[in-house]
Amino acid sequence: MGLKLNIATTSLLLLLASAAEVSGDIIFDVTKYGARTDGNSDISQALLKAWGDACSSPVASTVMIPDGTYALGQIIIAGPCKAPINFVVQGTVMAPVDTSRFRAEAGWITFQQIDQFTLSGDGVFDGQGKIVWGTKCLSSAYCNQLPINLRFNFITNSMVKDITSRDSKQFHINLLGCKNLTFYNIVISAPQESLNTDGIHIGRSSGINITDSTIETGDDCVSIGDGSEQINIQRVTCGPGHGISVGSLGKYPNEEPVVGISVKNCTLTNTQNGVRVKTWPASHQGTASEMHFEDIVMNNVGNPIIIDQEYCPHNQCNLKSPSRIKISNVSFRNIRGTTSTQVAVKLICSQGVPCQDVELGDINLEYNGNDGPAMSQCKNIKPNVLGAQLPRICA
Repeated sequence: MGLKLNIATTSLLLLLASAAEVSGDIIFDVTKYGARTDGNSDISQALLKAWGDACSSPVASTVMIPDGTYALGQIIIAGPCKAPINFVVQGTVMAPVDTSRFRAEAGWITFQQIDQFTLSGDGVFDGQGKIVWGTKCLSSAYCNQLPINLRFNFITNSMVKDITSRDSKQFHINLLGCKNLTFYNIVISAPQESLNTDGIHIGRSSGINITDSTIETGDDCVSIGDGSEQINIQRVTCGPGHGISVGSLGKYPNEEPVVGISVKNCTLTNTQNGVRVKTWPASHQGTASEMHFEDIVMNNVGNPIIIDQEYCPHNQCNLKSPSRIKISNVSFRNIRGTTSTQVAVKLICSQGVPCQDVELGDINLEYNGNDGPAMSQCKNIKPNVLGAQLPRICA
């Protein structure tokens, strides 16, 4: 019995030798596990060891990457863990430039199956994506195999705050199967020419909050895929980029309903699109409902308000066969500012399942061009229009 106690005590002392305690949490610092700040030595093994010790701790703990520049290869950081766990990044973490070092269609850093998790610390995740942007990304097959900066798979009751994602090779942040996950004060940064670099993509997740964040990228600032429920986006600054989008929906069989989307108090500047819902023609069956866009400022935005059920980015669709996605209970309220395209409001609904219960109220969008006033374009829809109308809606 005494021998067993000594072994257990020795193991605990070895664990604590790599940890410190701050504010009640045990701190597992990756530099104590051999991580070097030279920007060239891969810290993957040090990080996995620190995470393993923190995840097995019976009390709240913190994994820390302190100030400095670190190289990090493709990695999966997984739970479940025994207690709440924090991941604090204070330095800059650099992805490999060579894409051959990544498994296809996987993320650079994947967090998965963790409950009560917090990622924070004012640090930067630099995807070093500039080398892969360009004409190759006109091929979706090529783009879709590039690594996503941060993947969150099946994360629950958690928060991501104060971090920066820079120059991802593909999407910056991707969510799958998450519940009750909040993003606060996030910065996402990539130039306008960075193709297929959606800021935050949400799929099959519920109770997702994105607030007080800045997203500058080459694709959708936020894209919402099938199976998304109760998504709340507030006080997000978007641009450059392609706007805030629900969809595209209907491309694949067995897509799950989209329900409960709220976008409020956001500002979009110099984006290709504003707020939009997009579904494919000749689509599989599905639904999208209870989507509300309110108190949004548009600064020189193309296509500020869009429902597009004939979405076909590469003109290789069967437009004769209508979308089978049923859109209902949608509102656009108090949307104001300037549009860079003459068509400021575009509501193109499905002939097979026309949009239902669409409301527009207090729309005030002035066209920046000289070839006439702002216009609306409508098809297969009779929206409810309240308050101010600039342009006239479906008149």
